[in-house]
Amino acid sequence: MNCFKAWFLASRPKTLTGAAAPVLVGAALAWEDCFSRAYLDLMHNMLHPYSAKVFANFWLPLALCLLFAFLMQIDANLVNDYFDFKKGTDREDRLGPERACAQGWITPGAMRIGIGIVTILACLVGCLIMLWHLQYELLLVGIACVIGCFIYTTKFSYLGLGDILVLVFFGIVPVGFTYYVISEGQWSWALTLAGLGMGLATDNLLIVNNYRDRHQDAISGKKTIIVRWGKEFGRRIYLWLGIIATVLAMTVLFMIDKPYLFMLIYLVLHIATWFKMCHLEGKALNGILGKTARNIFLYGLLLAGAMVVVTF
Repeated sequence: MNCFKAWFLASRPKTLTGAAAPVLVGAALAWEDCFSRAYLDLMHNMLHPYSAKVFANFWLPLALCLLFAFLMQIDANLVNDYFDFKKGTDREDRLGPERACAQGWITPGAMRIGIGIVTILACLVGCLIMLWHLQYELLLVGIACVIGCFIYTTKFSYLGLGDILVLVFFGIVPVGFTYYVISEGQWSWALTLAGLGMGLATDNLLIVNNYRDRHQDAISGKKTIIVRWGKEFGRRIYLWLGIIATVLAMTVLFMIDKPYLFMLIYLVLHIATWFKMCHLEGKALNGILGKTARNIFLYGLLLAGAMVVVTF
């Protein structure tokens, strides 16, 4: 109880790829807009004065954004673990991966302390990001992230509004504000579409969870969109979220004159995963959860990679 392994499992490390992907997309857009020429100059002359500039204005802010995203993801996982346990949602008939509080690996009191520590660490990293570039408006974004972390499990997931938070905080916010922190550039249509695409692709992780747990959620009073509109809707929305996300990513790459056909790799894997999902039920869908997480990370890597591939 309360050992390191318990905390490691409670943090759900496999979910951190979903937190990293949108940050990488935002950073790739910033790189292409502001740093590609500086990088090429640096490769020709390792003593080029741009070297310090590239480190201070790109790599360091990127590292801080990734750290903030990881901490907020872990915080959201711990909050979800604690409040679902307190609400009685994590019952013996749970189909998803085991949860720390429900299994007795971590006591509720220790979990509250853990949530407080991770929240404080995330806020400290957020303050570093804000102070590094003196962008005080980012304080509001950080506060919104912390609030979103708590209201997802406590309110929105029970009202069927969790998908909105995923779209905002796993798409538009991390893509857009990573770009802003690094480049201090203006918001653009390419940035908006990239954020929407990333958010839609990531929402499929929530769709699989809700599709698998639809019967248990109905008993618990969680009115997810799958509970509201049924099994067949869950299958269709999973497929179409991936298709729309692919179209948005290809549109972004076309707008900035990059190789947009890269995204078809993601689409093929997404459709293959969807076919398997349609023939599975119950705990067997946990495998689809893992494949969906893989697809989301690949989506981010392909989109980010395509943005910078010509640069190299």
